[in-house]
Amino acid sequence: MTTPHKAPTGLSLPDRHTAAELWVVRHGESTWNADGRYQGQTDVPLSLVGVLQASSLAERLTGQRFDAVYSSDLQRASRTAEIVTERLLGEPEVQIETGLREIDVGDLSGLVLPEIRRRYPEYLAALQADPWATRRPGGESMADLYARASATLTELAARHRGQCVMVFTHGGVVRVAVGLALGGVPANAWARLSVANTSITRVLLSEQGGTLLGFNDAAHLEDLAAAGEADDLGLGATP
Repeated sequence: MTTPHKAPTGLSLPDRHTAAELWVVRHGESTWNADGRYQGQTDVPLSLVGVLQASSLAERLTGQRFDAVYSSDLQRASRTAEIVTERLLGEPEVQIETGLREIDVGDLSGLVLPEIRRRYPEYLAALQADPWATRRPGGESMADLYARASATLTELAARHRGQCVMVFTHGGVVRVAVGLALGGVPANAWARLSVANTSITRVLLSEQGGTLLGFNDAAHLEDLAAAGEADDLGLGATP
């Protein structure tokens, strides 16, 4: 497998005065997450559990200040953002960025894993051989997702140098943020990154490079049922 993005050499750590700190949050559980269905860019609402998860995150962040808040236009992300921003200092406006959408799973949308195994065995074999470049039938590859989402995250970081920004998005885009922070995506690393619903991943990004400040922090969910980690990348046993 080709390493998709190699870290440049000789870069210093980002200067906090010129870098942007992004708090990248995965949306709450959706109704299709609960059913184990691939959803990708299908606009699926939050489940009741997802609303509770978002409310728990809002309680945790009550009184925090962010210079800006952005969200994917898909309602499972934008609704999570709305619930949380009601408790933030100043109630910042949620700004929509379509580049923060989840990977497009194309013809897999609405299917559960046994159906995919039955209908698309050749795709699954190709995915195992090259998880980075293999496109979902009628949809995107992880390389496509990385190119799209990294461009959006980089633009947000450039727009908010020296500021702290909250980003509501999806599991695949959280992984892109981690890749940007680490200066690359090591081969097979995506499959080992579990991203819980409403978890917080903090990255520092600038023209000089990136730093991973925190990953998959879901401490606010300790009193709720286990947060879902399945998403649409299709690298594990569940979607």
